[in-house]
Amino acid sequence: MKQQIVPPLAVHFVWHPNDNINTTIMDFRRYLTRDIDRPFSRELNIPTFLYSSQKRSHPPSNSPKKLAKKDVIFLFLSANTLMIPSWKEYINSLPERKNYHLVPVAVEHEGIGHTSEGRLKSLNCIRMFEWNEDFKKEYAIFYLSHELYRFGLKNINLLESGIDSSIRLFLSHAKKGDTGLKHAKAIKKFIDNSNMQGFFDVNDISSGFKFDEEIEKHIKRSTLIAIESDAYSTRYWCQREILTAKREKRPIILVNSLEEYEDRVFPAASNIPCVHITAEPLNDKDILRILIAALLETIRFEHARKLLTYYRNQKWIDQNAVIFARPPEIQQIVEILKKNKKSNNLVICYPEPPLYKEETEWADYFNITVSTPLWSSDKKSYKNKKFRIGLSIADYQPDGYDKQNQDLDELKRFSQSLARHLLANKHTLIYGGDLRNDGFTQFILDEATVLRDRLQLDKLFVENYLAWPLNVKQENLKWYANYNTVVKPVSASIPDDIKSLIHDISTFLPPDCLENKYIWSRCLTTMREESIKSSDIRILVGGKFENYLGKMPGVLEEFLIAYKQDLVIFLVGGLGGLTKKLCISIKNRKIEEEFTEEWQINHNNAYQDLQKIASQHGKHTDYDNLKEVIENITIPILAERAGLTNEEYERLMTTPFIDESIYLILKSIKNLPK
Repeated sequence: MKQQIVPPLAVHFVWHPNDNINTTIMDFRRYLTRDIDRPFSRELNIPTFLYSSQKRSHPPSNSPKKLAKKDVIFLFLSANTLMIPSWKEYINSLPERKNYHLVPVAVEHEGIGHTSEGRLKSLNCIRMFEWNEDFKKEYAIFYLSHELYRFGLKNINLLESGIDSSIRLFLSHAKKGDTGLKHAKAIKKFIDNSNMQGFFDVNDISSGFKFDEEIEKHIKRSTLIAIESDAYSTRYWCQREILTAKREKRPIILVNSLEEYEDRVFPAASNIPCVHITAEPLNDKDILRILIAALLETIRFEHARKLLTYYRNQKWIDQNAVIFARPPEIQQIVEILKKNKKSNNLVICYPEPPLYKEETEWADYFNITVSTPLWSSDKKSYKNKKFRIGLSIADYQPDGYDKQNQDLDELKRFSQSLARHLLANKHTLIYGGDLRNDGFTQFILDEATVLRDRLQLDKLFVENYLAWPLNVKQENLKWYANYNTVVKPVSASIPDDIKSLIHDISTFLPPDCLENKYIWSRCLTTMREESIKSSDIRILVGGKFENYLGKMPGVLEEFLIAYKQDLVIFLVGGLGGLTKKLCISIKNRKIEEEFTEEWQINHNNAYQDLQKIASQHGKHTDYDNLKEVIENITIPILAERAGLTNEEYERLMTTPFIDESIYLILKSIKNLPK
């Protein structure tokens, strides 16, 4: 099988479940991944993987794999990991590989004991137990980010000193006596008086002096912190520093410290992260916020450039594309055109997500193509084909990151990104049920609502199928009303064979007894049959084996119906859940135990009774037939339907990377016959 993509960086976290470190890990991880509550945010999008266990005496079943060009593994150490033999053995068994970097983090003093022998011998630990409790969250983000920068993005080895891998900061501020100068001095003093001297190399150059080669040289290799005081935008030399940093494509953050009024915000001081602080005095927590913002933007900037360069080498994007780590600006385009003289073949590529339509009108004027890895403004690259695409996306039961090493929020990121790109190409999305706060329908419809306004489309709808009795539930009707501009509710039929069992079709029927559960199972099957019959394509990801309503797990039933109807099917197995097990079963030509009737009976209360009443009506799940169907499905069959090679389809079934799975789906859909 052709190897899946190898992104520039992946981050892994390993911890003992009793160490109460989950909150710290998730706080830091939120800075590395795109915020699902702000899907159009321009934040880091680094793949993250989690390893822990549900039992104190057992380490994770899996260990961090080599997935990227550089893998950084944060090991959280304690008395638990040191004194429990299986945990100590697990840590010592981690392989020694090139670009596979272990970063020990001592949660408590006893964790340092790991560095006296074994795999972690002589490695320096991050000492969490020494941090000031008042700033513990800030210190965690700061120290972990810095190690990620050193080992993940800098070409260093373990023998190099901290100063050799430090981030160079350029403090841009107005001249003597201004608030900006006071803040710059406070930042410099904080760094000099702490143990952060090895993390940052600060260029202490006051603005107001002649902009010479020395200043420009510093900016070319620095992250610029622009301290926006009342006087900042009026200073010519400050403007020069911003423009130089933009021209040299350097990371920049803006520190907003206005006291009263600024008559004109300098246009170049935009399109960058901004931190707001109180005017003065600058306290330690605000300084930490500024340094964290500078560090994270440096990581985001360097990672974006490496990732886009890699995608260009993989031919995901135009081979001649000019790469930007932030969305392009007119001034930068003018400078490129001055050198290029031709705009009809100029392609600009920047990180996801795409810009709003209003922001790219200048690109049409200059006849320039702007793009992200998964989107392009070049309308010629898309054929005029519109498909009805059904989505089977569902959560699954988490296992404490024992075997499944990705968080469930990855399913939501996948659904958001997939919906964005499919709706932008004016395909119709079809989804069944799940009307709840933070459910997949909400995430998809939120994406559709924003996208409809962003692309200024007159019509952009998601069809949502609901089975009886959910379609008569009053709160569901109100739920639809909140999304009436983008959703088309479709009420599925009530099967004829159960109508006599229903006393009042206008009243909600709870699944609180065996007969009602049977009625629900029949209605859910009909809803799935009708929604899939109206689809051209089905995309499956996640899915649970337990605590479902129906005659079998929903994602499984939707797969079997879609396969029987010869639909194009995309199985995204790398994000876990039932779909992952289904992919393993198809690949090995042998079903996993979760697909057996015995397993289902043992793990789902009253399932055997439901099977009995369903069999009396000839509507039960035939597990012998299910086994035969799944074990006779081959990757070539699925790949041929989707128009992908066998290697590409197998990558779709296994990749843990959202971008790659969506890229393969979009590539297939673009090339499918109408």
